[in-house]
This record gives sequence, C-alpha cells and structure tokens, in this order.
Amino acid sequence: TRFSEDELLAAGVSPELLTGGRYVPVGAVFEELDGFDAGFFGFSPRDAAIMDPQHRHFLEVSWEALEDAGYDPARFDGNVGVFGGSGHNAYLPYNLLTNPELMESVGFFLVRHTGNDKDFLTTRVSYCLDLRGPSVAIQTACSTSLVAIHVACQSLLSGECDMALAGGVTIELPHHRGYTYEEGEILSPDGHCRAFDHRSEGTIFSSGVGIVVLKRLEDALAAGDTIRAVILGSAINNDGSNKVGSLAPSVDGQAAAIAEALALADVDARSIGYVEAHGTGTPVGDPIEVAALTRAFRETTDERGFCGLGSVKTNIGHTDNAAGVANLIKVVSALEHEELPPTIHFEAPNP
Repeated sequence: TRFSEDELLAAGVSPELLTGGRYVPVGAVFEELDGFDAGFFGFSPRDAAIMDPQHRHFLEVSWEALEDAGYDPARFDGNVGVFGGSGHNAYLPYNLLTNPELMESVGFFLVRHTGNDKDFLTTRVSYCLDLRGPSVAIQTACSTSLVAIHVACQSLLSGECDMALAGGVTIELPHHRGYTYEEGEILSPDGHCRAFDHRSEGTIFSSGVGIVVLKRLEDALAAGDTIRAVILGSAINNDGSNKVGSLAPSVDGQAAAIAEALALADVDARSIGYVEAHGTGTPVGDPIEVAALTRAFRETTDERGFCGLGSVKTNIGHTDNAAGVANLIKVVSALEHEELPPTIHFEAPNP
C-alpha cells in the first residue's frame, strides 16, 4: 500500500521524516491486525490485549490449519508437535511498557511471559489445543519457518510425533507506515521488490503468518487425508565464517544445502521445473543465490534453461520469520493449480 501524507501523519510519522526526501511511503498492511477471537480460546479480553499480536495470529492460524486438514486434535490418535518462530516483538515496548497503569497492576514478569516472550509461542498453541507432541520455538531470522518445517519433518521421521504444525509469524509494528531508505541497506528505494531483475535494489518488509500441517506420507495415505504436496527431502546448514560478514550470504553454504537436499530426496536436478527462491531483490543476495543453485544443479546436469525461478516477495514483500512458509505455500498452490505465477516487476535478468 502506498500511503498518503495525511495517513502517515495520522499513524504518527513525524513531518520532518516526510520532508527529508528519503522516506518511502509504502508498507504492507496486515488486515485485521487487531482481530482475535479471545473467547474461542478461553482468554479474557485483558489477557488477550496483553498478548503479542504475533502470538494471537499464530494461535488462530494453527487452529485453521488443523481445521483445513480435517483434524480435531481431541480425536486424533497420536502426538501432535508444534514448531515455529516469531519476529521481533515490538508490541511490548510500543503498546505495553508505555502503559504504566498496566505495568504496575500486572508486573513486568507476567506481561513479558504471559504473552510476549518468543519462547512461549509454540507452547501456548500446545496448551490451548491440548497437543502432546514436541513443542519447539525456533528462531533463525528469515529462515525460521523453513527450519521449523525441516525440524518438524525430522521429528515425524524419528517417530517423536505423528502430526506436526510448522511455520512462522511476523507482524511489523508500528503499522500503517513506510520506511526511511538508506543506501547500501536491504530496503528498496522505491517501494518495489524486483527479484532477479536488472533493476534489483532492495526488498520490502511486510507482515504475515503461515502454518502447514505435516504427516508421514504412509500415514496420510492410510488415513485418506487430502495431500496437497509431498516433501521429498530437506537440509539445513550454516556458512560459519566463510563469508564477508555475518549478515552476508555465501555461495558455498547455500550450494551445499541445496545439493544435500537433492541427494536426500534422491532427485535429479534436471527433473525440477521450478525453484521458489529466497529472492529478496537485493543486488548482492540474488546473484549469490543463483550462483549457489547453479553450482548444486551442475552436480547432476549440464542442461540450461529448463527450470523456472521466482520469489513471492515481489507479491507480498519479505515476511521475515514467516518468509519461508510463504514460499512453500506458494509452491504448493502452483502445484495444485498446475500454473506458475509470474514474478512481478521483472523486466530483464540481473546481469
């Protein structure tokens, strides 16, 4: 959304920021940010108001994911695990610590623990939905939700749980605002994310929540479940110090993770028709990602021009801790509809 000056001033943006020439009046609006069915989950209005909106929406979407999968956890014969992570909690400093009456009546310890600490994101879901499998908060920045899905798959394969919820959530606060552009940072100068394009200059941060329900394939087939997609393999690693800085990506690390996932899945790269990439639209990150994919694919094929490449960030922005699960949901939707969505804002490849 591109905000007007009046909208930004009403949201609390200072007039000085708007006149500096570097403020980009673009943001991703999370509809019904303040919406939550507190009574459905047994929360009082006061307890719900203390809870980080990220926790509220993660809980609601956990229920919706189970409902979509056709499962009432009370009638599921097995353990259900929960794996996920949330973004930076801005709700606590902006909305709670600034309320001295609330802090005095409830106390900092309970305010922080009752509904705002990242450590309790998944265990609250397990408590509210009476889920008895592993409940693990995972925090690895913008890879969080995909790492959560990987760990959930491992938990299923090892027999720790029989069904798993996995995903992530990020809600940007304050909301209904743009951002200040600084040259050399990750943010786009004009409010557009142009993944893999020759005009790639940055990304847009946005808000979102996504959760998938996972089961072992043999169990899903035996139960007659609706199977939207099958995860054949996954892999995670770290670059260590083999890169120019701690926030920089590395070709070696990405290529190794991709090659390992392909090997575990027992898949020839030539058989892959589409890759949904991280694709932040940054001038450094995109070429490194393509170089890593190319290196990994070259281990099993020398052919070119057979595999599509895209990133949902051009459509919805970078949802940070929920970015990976958003990518996965896009791929599953593409498989279901047998159609590859276009990567918007693309003109010509990044040279």
